[in-house]
Amino acid sequence: MNFNNPTSAIYLPDTIGKLVDLDDVAIETMLNNSKEIDISRGQIINNEGNLSRYIYFILSGKARLFYVDHAGKTISWSFHFNDIHSTPRNLFIIDYKSFFTQGSGEMHMEAITDTRLIRIGKRGPGDKFDGGLIMEKCLQKLHEHSFIAAYERMLNLLTQSARERYNHLLCHEPHLLQLFADKYLASYIGIEPPSLSRIRKKLKSARPFQ
Repeated sequence: MNFNNPTSAIYLPDTIGKLVDLDDVAIETMLNNSKEIDISRGQIINNEGNLSRYIYFILSGKARLFYVDHAGKTISWSFHFNDIHSTPRNLFIIDYKSFFTQGSGEMHMEAITDTRLIRIGKRGPGDKFDGGLIMEKCLQKLHEHSFIAAYERMLNLLTQSARERYNHLLCHEPHLLQLFADKYLASYIGIEPPSLSRIRKKLKSARPFQ
């Protein structure tokens, strides 16, 4: 197996096992097609325009998935980390469109801090994934999670005001405020950092005195 670190060899199957059932053969196949890698702070894991061939599972550190819109503005699409607040959407990093179609990617994957990842399998010719059938099932589950998250993200961006989007962040993902810098959080809710500061000041001034 590629894993010399027994903690990782247990952690990845345990996490995936919460999504799909694993037997010993499936675990061995998955681990034999996985590799731990280290990404330095600021490094782009996968560039826009490149094919996305791997799934990445985050062991430690922080990363984000982002894109650049038609006006050249950077939009943080999702945040990735591994702590008590993480979900499959946070733990696994993948440009789903590129991975499934094997077409050009539209997302950048950036390490915000020094980050340790498990690179899983590889999408190859003929749309085959060398992680085995069990990983195909896992991918389907992750795809379902991603679709729901993407639907909610687009709905919030299209129908809510900047203040409403910030309130949504406070209600549903308050831990992100402790994990990521304001410049990333602002782009996550589709505004500039100065606008984020103004929203916070207005909310603070609107609170009744205790």
